[in-house]
Amino acid sequence: MTDTLDLRPLTARSVVLSTLLGSHPPRMPARHLVRVGELFGIAEGTVRVALSRMVAAGDLVQVDGAYQLTERLLRRQARQDESRSPRTRPWDGSWEIAVITAERRPAADRAALRQAMAGLRLAELREGTWLRPANLALDRPAIVAQQCTFLLGRPEQDPRRLAAALWDLPGWAATARRLIAALDRAAPAAEHFTVSAAVLRHLMADPLLPGELLPDGWPGSELRAHYERAEAAFGRFLADHVLSGSR
Repeated sequence: MTDTLDLRPLTARSVVLSTLLGSHPPRMPARHLVRVGELFGIAEGTVRVALSRMVAAGDLVQVDGAYQLTERLLRRQARQDESRSPRTRPWDGSWEIAVITAERRPAADRAALRQAMAGLRLAELREGTWLRPANLALDRPAIVAQQCTFLLGRPEQDPRRLAAALWDLPGWAATARRLIAALDRAAPAAEHFTVSAAVLRHLMADPLLPGELLPDGWPGSELRAHYERAEAAFGRFLADHVLSGSR
């Protein structure tokens, strides 16, 4: 049931943000964003107020009469795209181990590092030590290089047991299966929008482990396939609605 999922209420800001995050390039004129808002019963004035506030907050900038994402949200879009089509490489059994070696770190730097580690799909073994299987091809942000030293190693214990201790794999899989069912049921535009946003948030929490470490029947590929089909169909509907309203 969808009430057990992370379905967040639609607001003008969330509609604008999700629309631009799903667009390549992430830029649209205001009239198109207004038409998108109309799909969800959001008044034109409400959308325009949201756009002004998002510019003031540094979420959007205006370029040549259109609104586009700022650098911070462009990085979020890149992480979102990576979650949909992750760059993996063959796994030889080794693990990346990140040890925090920087001293006297301000609270802001500690928070930024934790966020960056989550983006790299690293799990915290204990305070100051993070690790994951070395099967991803991800660029490390500068904040990570400044605070950490990376090593490669192999655990003495069963790597499947280690992975199971570091990530809640049954929990992730159970939510993924509920999202697959919700995607298949979603019919109204608003329901599809909220379910799709929840799928993207869930994919960004996928640890992207090698197949050797995953439980049987892991639904990661299935969730991505269902999402891509649903998103393609909704994208065609959205484009027809937006274009038909701007002629």
